[in-house]
Amino acid sequence: MISEWRREALRTNLWLVPTIEVLAAVALFTATFALDRAVYDGDFSLSSWVISGTADAARQILTAIAAAVITVVGIVFSITIVTLTLASTQFGPRMLRNFIRDRGTQITLGTFVATFVYDVLTLVSIGPGDHGDLVPHISITVSFALAVIDLGVLIYFINHIATQIQLPQVIAGIAEDLAKSVAVQRGTPGRPEQPAAEHGPSLANLLATMEELGGVVPTPSSGYLQFVRHQSLVRIAARLDAVIHLPYRPGHFLVQGHPLAVVWPPEAAAQVAYHLQRAQLTGPHRTLTQDVSFGIDQLVEIAIRALSPAVNDTFTAMTCIDWLGDSLCKIAGVWHPVGVHRDQRGDIRVISDQVSYDRLVQRAFEKIRQAGVGMPAVMIRQLDALAKIMEQTRDSEQSQVLLDQAAMIQRANLATVPEESDRADVERRYNALLAQRGEQPRVSLQG
Repeated sequence: MISEWRREALRTNLWLVPTIEVLAAVALFTATFALDRAVYDGDFSLSSWVISGTADAARQILTAIAAAVITVVGIVFSITIVTLTLASTQFGPRMLRNFIRDRGTQITLGTFVATFVYDVLTLVSIGPGDHGDLVPHISITVSFALAVIDLGVLIYFINHIATQIQLPQVIAGIAEDLAKSVAVQRGTPGRPEQPAAEHGPSLANLLATMEELGGVVPTPSSGYLQFVRHQSLVRIAARLDAVIHLPYRPGHFLVQGHPLAVVWPPEAAAQVAYHLQRAQLTGPHRTLTQDVSFGIDQLVEIAIRALSPAVNDTFTAMTCIDWLGDSLCKIAGVWHPVGVHRDQRGDIRVISDQVSYDRLVQRAFEKIRQAGVGMPAVMIRQLDALAKIMEQTRDSEQSQVLLDQAAMIQRANLATVPEESDRADVERRYNALLAQRGEQPRVSLQG
């Protein structure tokens, strides 16, 4: 999991990939210049496909290529900034990270910057030598090849940006990241409850004792909890023969000085506080690394913006509902995140807060239902999504959560949809959902 967090942190920037490509360009120039030096010393002759010419001609060619490339770099940066501005305005400021972490943009920037660096190095290498001017013919030929590659990358970038800013593509991208996060969370490391192997006090007794007498670890800095290394905390707690209770989960906002953890026995709180600073990360924003609900919130935010009177884009909201339903279908029946982490002996060492299935469903449906008041199309699409999730659900408690959401949609339908035929359409979908679970309609349509 820690490698997953580092991978996410390294991916969400615009400098790493360009830096790697610049280093690759330096290495490429070192290799081609070594070949040019061997040609200059007479070790072997040039092939017919290598560009030849005088030192002045080489300088003019490289200067023209470098000037053109750095101009295009400015254009690419401008397009990127415009795209980020558009994304912030249309999709919300929390969507900027999705565009910054886009590999296509990073590779495009890196390719042009690396080409410029290669051209400058080649230009500087032209100079007098023992047998006349040293003209790096092979390096110049490679510069031409890089310029042709840059042209293809520019065409790709224009097509890529035009595709990326389309709302369906943005929504599908968020849903894909959410699906990956769900897959990781379903495999959350830690030992699940094993009552037969349990040693020491029970979970309920531990929580009661810690709430009353446990040592409090204060939050070192304000911000959103982004990441927790549960396995590291289990090892620390086992070494200290302690129990750590984390009342917050990734995605919660922490205030400096407020409780971050509770430790039993209280004498171990000081040592746990030292190690906890290295086992958790707090930052200015939420991430999907351990916060599945953040992906759901992103889709809900786009849907709410689309349903606002200023935008009034019902179809975008319906697209978000479709992908929310797909995400919850992946969670249904398998969402059992580990809240209790045990050591090898089976003793409870870390008790962590986890987002429940109920809460995920509520986050996915309630705000959109509230924003879509009086909109039959939105209500019908939500009921269809609930029906699809219901097909994947075998747990009676999870099914009841879905039925509760459907009942709220039906009540909103009866209270806010003025046209009788529209109300009837929504009610038919609601009754079909109830029939799917073998239940009778709970709310009948009254003229």
